[in-house]
Amino acid sequence: MGVVAAAAAMAGDSLSVRAAMMRESLQKSQTITDDVVSILGSFDHRLSALETAMRPTQIRTHSIRKAHENIDRTLKAAEVILAQFDLSRQAEAKILRGPHEDLESYLEAIDQLRRNIRFFSSNKGLKSSDGVLSHANSLLSKAISKLEDEFKQLLKSYSKPVEPERLFDCLPNSLRPSSGSPGNQGDLNGKNPSSNNHHEHHNSNLENAVYTPPTLIPPRVLPLLHDLAQQMFQAGHQQQLLLIYRDTRSSVLEESLHKLGVEKLSKDDVQKMQWEILEAKIGNWIHYMRIAVKLLFAGERKVCDQMFEGFDSLGDQCFAEVTRSSVLVLLSFGEAIANSKRSPEKLFVLLDMYEIMRELHSEIETIFVGKACAEIRESASSLTKRLAQTAKKTFGDFEEAVERDATKTAVSDGTVHPLTSYVINYVKFLFDYQSTLKQLFKEFENGDEGGSQLASVTMQIMQALQTNLDGKSKQYRDLALTHLFLMNNIHYMVRSVRRSEAKDLLGDDWVQRHRRIVQQHANQYKRNGWGKILQCLTIQALSSSGGSSVAGDGGNSSGVSRAIVKDRLISTCVLSKIELNN
Repeated sequence: MGVVAAAAAMAGDSLSVRAAMMRESLQKSQTITDDVVSILGSFDHRLSALETAMRPTQIRTHSIRKAHENIDRTLKAAEVILAQFDLSRQAEAKILRGPHEDLESYLEAIDQLRRNIRFFSSNKGLKSSDGVLSHANSLLSKAISKLEDEFKQLLKSYSKPVEPERLFDCLPNSLRPSSGSPGNQGDLNGKNPSSNNHHEHHNSNLENAVYTPPTLIPPRVLPLLHDLAQQMFQAGHQQQLLLIYRDTRSSVLEESLHKLGVEKLSKDDVQKMQWEILEAKIGNWIHYMRIAVKLLFAGERKVCDQMFEGFDSLGDQCFAEVTRSSVLVLLSFGEAIANSKRSPEKLFVLLDMYEIMRELHSEIETIFVGKACAEIRESASSLTKRLAQTAKKTFGDFEEAVERDATKTAVSDGTVHPLTSYVINYVKFLFDYQSTLKQLFKEFENGDEGGSQLASVTMQIMQALQTNLDGKSKQYRDLALTHLFLMNNIHYMVRSVRRSEAKDLLGDDWVQRHRRIVQQHANQYKRNGWGKILQCLTIQALSSSGGSSVAGDGGNSSGVSRAIVKDRLISTCVLSKIELNN
């Protein structure tokens, strides 16, 4: 126990010593901390005093720095202003030299002058701004005036009429003339009945044909003209630009059409013209319309689009002004034909004209696009409708003319009448225009495809012919010839229909019904014809029996009569067989 107590006493003393040492260390640390705080407080006081002493120096330094910055900005602004003055002098020197030496540099000088004007306009605080702006604007006005002259001269230099030979080279091979005249187009418009080329097939080939518009202005010149036009547009000289372009290009376009053969004909000129001459001119007009729309007008549109790119509304207006008079000349001829006195022979050329207007419809809508060309599009559409109306009325006139034909041409032997041949050929030729006629009737019949209307009208024409033939058959005193005449003519009608496309339209019922009519007239003809033969034989028998008292002469007379009867019988049978087999 004593030993444990002693050990505990020793441990307690050791802890006391260590605690005393820790207190001493803490006191020293506190003293050091207090000293450091005192030193730092002294530094803070000194720094505050130093800052107070340095503040005037800092203010002066900041002021000097600001002054330098202001001087730099002023120098830079002066440099910009001086540079603008220098650029203005350079631009002025180029403008005063004119555009002839270097057009591109001249255009760059105008652009630079515009930039200078914008610069000084936004810096009107400068004392010299007003004077500089006045001088620059005056110089720009003179530059644009020279630019107008250059645009006019350049456009005129490269605007030349297109020779017909160049235009013909742009056409598909099937439409190129064999000689230098567009009038020598052969069966170009499908009006020649003797042609072996089918009209519908010909038109389908034309729809797939490739046309290559001629180059009206060299491609290397168009960018320059575009830049000149753009400068005039930006200067607000749109009206001057329009007038220069219209006067130059419209006269060239008119000259190209004149060289081609286009004439300005009034309605009175058309009315006074002989049909053969007028028919040839209509054929040429159809050719001219194709060339004008697909080549010349398409070429003009291409030039306008490139030259006025970026200001399309002005381009549309310029194009409309350039082409308006030429379009009017072409359409006015069509209007004169459509409004002229109707006659059956005009129906085919009316259909040809209607076809070409239908063919060109999509091109006209595409080429003459925009508000400025609306009047031209409406005029073309109006002509198409007018041609359709006139053709439809002419179709009706033909039906009436057939029914009322009062020609006294006699067919003594009862064969086919010239009217029958004319009408059948007319109808057969009309079927070369079957798709056109269907389209034409479709325009006037809502919901009808046009085919049923065409069939109805064709049947009416055939019925009108039959009615007229019935009247003509009454001219014969011999009833047998009456039936022979009707048999031959109606048989000709049936045979012609069976061998043409009219059969598909009129139908088998029509063919069978009229074959029965032919057979009825054949039976009537044989009945009446044989009746006369039997009557003749009866008279001959009576003559033979009554003349036996005179042996010599009576025998000779009987022999002659038998020979005559035999000849008549043979000729009648042969004639009947021939006509029925035809």
